[in-house]
Amino acid sequence: MPASLTDRAELTDLVSRLGRWLDDASTAAPADLLTDDATVTTPGGTATGRDAVVAQALRTHAHVVTQHVITDVLADVEDDRATVSANLLATFARETGPETLGERYAFTARRTGAGWRLRSIEVLPLWRRAA
Repeated sequence: MPASLTDRAELTDLVSRLGRWLDDASTAAPADLLTDDATVTTPGGTATGRDAVVAQALRTHAHVVTQHVITDVLADVEDDRATVSANLLATFARETGPETLGERYAFTARRTGAGWRLRSIEVLPLWRRAA
């Protein structure tokens, strides 16, 4: 079923905060974004558990400036669970020149006492362009 306007706004905000956190880890606490049992599957690997997900993100984004532009967030909510998809342009400002990735995000989220949190993140690569 389609998400209510409140759910959609909260889920869109959550996805946007994930992108900002990937660009600047100081902008949010991982506990504000991810469930304890969160999982991630990306071209950089698979990780299970919030600490492992955070470690993978920091490892793949370390030592390079990034910018994640996330658009077209679509959410379906069923009680306290949601599936969310979004388009992603991620640019890595490497010393050799920028590398931009076109990807699609597939998320599941769970409503907790503290609000919506991401339970799973899957990154589906679509294209890549390097300088």
